[in-house]
Amino acid sequence: MSKINKLFKRCLAKLKEEDSAGDSSFTIWRMIFLSALVGAVAGLGAVLLVSMLEFAQWLFMGKCVGYYPAGAANEPVMFESLHAIAKGDTTELRKWLIPILPALGGLVTSFLVLKFAPEAEGHGTDSAIEAYHFRGGKVRPVVPPIKAIATSILIGTGGSAGCEGPITQIGSGFGSTLATLLKLPVAQRRMLMAAGMAAGVGALFHAPMAGALFAAEVLYRDLDIEYEVLVPSIVASVTGYAVFSTIFGFNPLFDTPQVTFDQPRMIFLYIVLAIVISLGARFYTWFFYMIHEGFTKLNVPHVIKPAIGGLLTGLIGLFFLPALCSGYGTIQEALRFDSIPAGEKITLMALLGVFLFKTLTTAFSVGSGGAGGIFGPAIVVGGALGGSVGIILNMLLPEWNVPVGAFTLVGMVAFFGCAAKTPISTVLMVSEMTGNYKLLVPSMWVCIIAYVLSRKVSLYRSQLPNRFEAPVHRGSMISGVIRNLKVSDILQAHRSDPITIKYDTRLDEVISILASGKQTVFPVVNQENYLSGILTKKDLSTLLDTDPVFRRMLMVSDISLNQHSMALPTDTLAMALKSMEDDDAEELVVVSNINQPHKFIGIISHNDIAESYQREIQESR
Repeated sequence: MSKINKLFKRCLAKLKEEDSAGDSSFTIWRMIFLSALVGAVAGLGAVLLVSMLEFAQWLFMGKCVGYYPAGAANEPVMFESLHAIAKGDTTELRKWLIPILPALGGLVTSFLVLKFAPEAEGHGTDSAIEAYHFRGGKVRPVVPPIKAIATSILIGTGGSAGCEGPITQIGSGFGSTLATLLKLPVAQRRMLMAAGMAAGVGALFHAPMAGALFAAEVLYRDLDIEYEVLVPSIVASVTGYAVFSTIFGFNPLFDTPQVTFDQPRMIFLYIVLAIVISLGARFYTWFFYMIHEGFTKLNVPHVIKPAIGGLLTGLIGLFFLPALCSGYGTIQEALRFDSIPAGEKITLMALLGVFLFKTLTTAFSVGSGGAGGIFGPAIVVGGALGGSVGIILNMLLPEWNVPVGAFTLVGMVAFFGCAAKTPISTVLMVSEMTGNYKLLVPSMWVCIIAYVLSRKVSLYRSQLPNRFEAPVHRGSMISGVIRNLKVSDILQAHRSDPITIKYDTRLDEVISILASGKQTVFPVVNQENYLSGILTKKDLSTLLDTDPVFRRMLMVSDISLNQHSMALPTDTLAMALKSMEDDDAEELVVVSNINQPHKFIGIISHNDIAESYQREIQESR
C-alpha cells in the first residue's frame, strides 16, 4: 500500500505541475533562446577541445615520439603552423617512448580526474545518461573542463579514445549549470542538459541533424526516443554546428567517393555484413566491460590503473601503430577503396589488425578508468570490420565487384548503431560525417538487422529499456493514463459487491460492521438504494464516544453524518484521485448523478486505480 501511495503522490504532483504551468508560449520561447545559448557555448567548447587535442597530439606523439598519426580528410585544424612543422619533421621514430608515453598520460589524467571530478572517469556519455535519468539532469560545473583536459592528454599521449564522451559532458554540463543558475524546473534542466549533448556531438562530428536525434535516442536501449528534448536539441545542435563550422569550415569530416547503391543483388551481401557486424559489436562490448571489470577488481591504488592500461596500450602500439590515438586516418584510406585495392591481402590484414588491436587498446585506455569517449574508436573498428568483409567478399566473388569503400562506410554505421543502440541517429550521423547520402538504403538495412541481432548488448549501461522504465516519466505516464480512463471503466471491472449500511441500522451494529473487513468507506442507503450519507472508519471514533445504551437505541437516521467526497461514473480517474487526496481517503463512493437524490452505484479505491493503470500499460505494450 505504501508503494501505491507513493506512486499516486508522484502522479498528483505531476498533475499540479501541469495545471500550474503558466504561459506555455513564454516557456517555449525561453527554452528556444536558452537552447541556442547552450548550443553556442557547446560549439565553442568543441573548438577548445579540438584545439587542446591537436596541440597535445603534436607535442607528445609528434615532437616526443616522432609519430604524427593521420587523421580524417577534413579534420579540424586550429594551428596551421604545427602541421607545417610536422610535415617537415624528419625526427627518427623513438620506439622506446611508445609504451611509456600512454602510461604517463593515463597516470596524469587519472590524478586529475580523481582529484577534481571522479564522475569524469571513463566514457562520459554513460555518465550523462545516468545524470539525465537519476540525478535530475545535474552535472557539476567542474566536470566539463576536467574531462576536456584529461581526454586531450589521454589521446595526445597515444591513448585509444574519442572526443564524443567529453563533448557530451561539456555540452550537458553547461546546459545543466545554466538551468541551475536560473533556478529552472527539473524537467527544463533535463532538456537543456540533453540539448548540450546534442550541440556538442552535432558540432564536433559535423552532424547537426544526427546530433539532435542522438541526444534523444541514446537515453534508451529499445527503439524509443525522448521526444520532449527534440526541439531544444535541434535548436542547440544547429547553433553549435554553425559556431564550430564558422571556425573550421562546413565540409564533412571524412572524404568519400560517391559510391551508390544500384545493384539490388548486393542486399544479400549486406546481410552477411550485418551478421558479422553484430558479432563484432558483441565482441567489442564484451571485451570492453571484461577489461573494465578486471581493472575494477585489480588490487592496486586507483590512480595507477589508467597508467597500467596506458602501458598495455603502448605495448600494442609498439608493434601496431594504427591502434593508437583516434585511428581516423586508417578509415579515411579505407573509405576511398572503390573496389579491390592493390595488395588486397595486405590491406585485409591491416584492416583486421585495426579491428582487433583497436578494440584491445580502447578497452585498456578507457576501460581502465581513462577519461575518453568510445564513439570514435567504435566507428573506426566498425569501418575496419566492414572494409574487411568487403575485401573478403570481393576475393570470393570477383565478378560482383564489391565496393570496399561502401562496405567500410556501412560498417561504421551499423557497428556503432547496434553497439550503442542508436540505429536511427547513427545512420544520419555517418552520412553527415562523410557527406554521402547515397548509401542510406544499405546503411538502414544493415544497421537495423545488426541492431535486432544484438538487442541486449549495449555500450552504455546507464541506458534504460524504454520510457516505461524511466523514473522521470512515471508521474506523467500515470497522469496521462488516469486522465483518459473513467470511473465507469473501474466499475465494470469490479468483481465484489461493497458493503452498504441501511438507514435504519442500529449504531451498535454499525460499529461491528465498521470494525470488520478491509472496506473503509460505507454508503448509508435507504430502501430504494438512494444515498443518505457516508460513514467511514474514521467516523468510528465518534460513535464509540456515545453511551452504549444509546448505541443500542439509536439508529443511523438519528445521527448527523459527516460530509465526504463522491465521484460520478463520468469522472476521470484523475478527478477521483484528487477527491481521495482531499478527503485523505483510500476509497471513494460512486453515485449516479451530482444532484440529490444520489443513487449509490459502487466504490472505487487506490488499488482499483492502480490495477486499471497496470491493465492499460500492459495492453498498450
